[in-house]
Amino acid sequence: MALDGIRMPDGCYADGTWELKMHVTDLNRDVSLRVTGEIHIGGVMLKLVEKLDVKKDWSDHALWWEKKKTWLLKTHWTLDKYGIQADARLLFTPQHKLLRLQLPNMKHMRVKVNFSDRVFKAVSDICKTFNIRHPEELSLLRKPRDPKKKKKKLEEAEEEALELEGPLLTPGSASEILYIGPVKGSIYSSPGLYSKTMTPTYDSRDGSPLSPTSAWFGDSPLSEGNPSILAVSQPITSPDILVKMYKPQSLLDKAKINQGWLDSSRSLMEQDVKENEVLLLRFKYHSFFDLNPKYDAIRVNPLYEQAKWAILLEEIECTEEELMMFAALQYHINKLSIMSSENHMNNSEKEIDEVDAALSDLEITLEGGKTSNTLGDITSIPELADYVKVFKPKKLTLKGYKQYWCTFKDITISCYKSREEAHLMPAHQMNLRGCEVTPDVNISGQKFNIKLLIPVADGMNEIWLRCDTEKQYAQWMAACRLASKGKTMADSSYSLEVQNILSFLKMQHMNPDPQIIEPITTDINPECLVSPRYLKKYKNKQPGFVRDLILARILEAHQNVAQMSLIEAKMRFIQAWQSLPEFGMTHFLAKFQGGKKDELIGITYNRLIRMDASTGDAIKTWRFSNMKQWNVNWEIKMVTVEFADEPSLAFICAEVDCKVVHEFIGGYIFLSTRAKDQNESLDEEMFYKLTSGWI
Repeated sequence: MALDGIRMPDGCYADGTWELKMHVTDLNRDVSLRVTGEIHIGGVMLKLVEKLDVKKDWSDHALWWEKKKTWLLKTHWTLDKYGIQADARLLFTPQHKLLRLQLPNMKHMRVKVNFSDRVFKAVSDICKTFNIRHPEELSLLRKPRDPKKKKKKLEEAEEEALELEGPLLTPGSASEILYIGPVKGSIYSSPGLYSKTMTPTYDSRDGSPLSPTSAWFGDSPLSEGNPSILAVSQPITSPDILVKMYKPQSLLDKAKINQGWLDSSRSLMEQDVKENEVLLLRFKYHSFFDLNPKYDAIRVNPLYEQAKWAILLEEIECTEEELMMFAALQYHINKLSIMSSENHMNNSEKEIDEVDAALSDLEITLEGGKTSNTLGDITSIPELADYVKVFKPKKLTLKGYKQYWCTFKDITISCYKSREEAHLMPAHQMNLRGCEVTPDVNISGQKFNIKLLIPVADGMNEIWLRCDTEKQYAQWMAACRLASKGKTMADSSYSLEVQNILSFLKMQHMNPDPQIIEPITTDINPECLVSPRYLKKYKNKQPGFVRDLILARILEAHQNVAQMSLIEAKMRFIQAWQSLPEFGMTHFLAKFQGGKKDELIGITYNRLIRMDASTGDAIKTWRFSNMKQWNVNWEIKMVTVEFADEPSLAFICAEVDCKVVHEFIGGYIFLSTRAKDQNESLDEEMFYKLTSGWI
């Protein structure tokens, strides 16, 4: 008597087989197979396809175990090795699925992404398709929800703002992209240029970026009229767009946004990302390596867009003068973008040389690398010595600056009562290693202050320096920034830092005798160039008056940047963004060991900062350069960091998986190991070792 059809009480058959239930997503069909635990995953898929008897390319399909949230990608493993039994339900589904990707310019694209790859690998593939170098700086973020808006209304508003356009196909890559934006019915072919030897991706005639298609096909018909959607900046058409978008109102709101970063060491499916879900492609790590405008036009523009929206949506604080400077740069970039899309005007060889020279300077500026100038006398370390006003605030006292003769040697500031007493013991002495340096500048008020938070055993000492002139401020601010990193003024980046600060201040100047500028016929609305918070100052004024007032101030500030090329203006915008005190700081809510209330942990490219949750004031700073190791207790969500010469730091992550915080720390450590003499291939395994915690 045959026993293979007799089913036992445990669900297995008498011959040792059992039914494995599977669902084929493409066909919306349930299928059962008789299997044993010894059959390997490849064999299961083969039997399934044979049973389906549907002529179709199944090569992209794989098995997904819903209950365990895991892909069964090791096809040589058996069901027993995976621990799959008769109660399991598997999905037979494509690995590549459509994702609605919001780019830094707030435009949406539908991208076919591998949902079985780790997020780090998926982002690398996306960036390679888009021709964005150094994909390790980017990642995917879940879209923040505005708690004031109902979910349904928010989604409706999103759909109204989007328009599906023609397909953007990328032959030769695994991604298929549908663009949601302004270019209608055009097909782009991106070979994914991604090497150190690629040709410049900006147009030397006017500084406008070339598309990957133009760079690859040259003057062929395929390149005509096809500007790269990622390299071209698009102006905001209405101030209503800014009003409707979510703006964090506090540091706690910013911390909640950062809860949405995806785990780079797990796949999209493992993190419950659904097909057609909206995810944000953003620069996660604010450490932009080897930013070269000749090769990185497509990388520069998303950076510019992320900086622009951070300022407009008030994600980063800036003064009114800085806001006008950013608005003027936006106005200039919008104007040149429109002009370059309409026609390309031939410039002289001299102008090309000037653009190239400017780009070379900016390349050095933004990467923080070494200049090509010959070094000065390296046997002596430069020093600063001048009269500087110093203030040490105390509780219940008004600010009162006292003038000292101050010398800046190595990384130490010494204060003397007068120049004549400089050979005596100083009245005050400050070692700036590990300190926080914050500018407090008002150009119109001729205020040039430097706020120093100097680490001590029980916290931070607050010291203020007041300079008399822009030049003095630039020299002392540059020296303070280097000293905070343990570097002296002998470092090759000192003179460059001084020039960057002076350039940043110059762009904020208002012309006392502004020339009358011919209005340019564009659709640019000046109210779209400033944050809604600035507009609230004039809420009781007539709209026409407000528009004219803002436009006048922008045009006045525009005179400082009017001669810049398109790519240079974008680079200057990024540089100014990097100069803001809050730049590159990612906040998380945390409870520190020994603390009684929730505080913030701020993470930047080179340090950790304990911060007051309500005011944002720094309480204590720890540099990565002084860190020995860090560990995570996954059960209680506690991160512990040990340092070489100070007590260890321990905190529990609140409202966020400690894996996100752990990945930021490890990610910045990973980025610090990059060097220009390395090839551009990424050491993925090293990234996972530093960020995953369990690999």
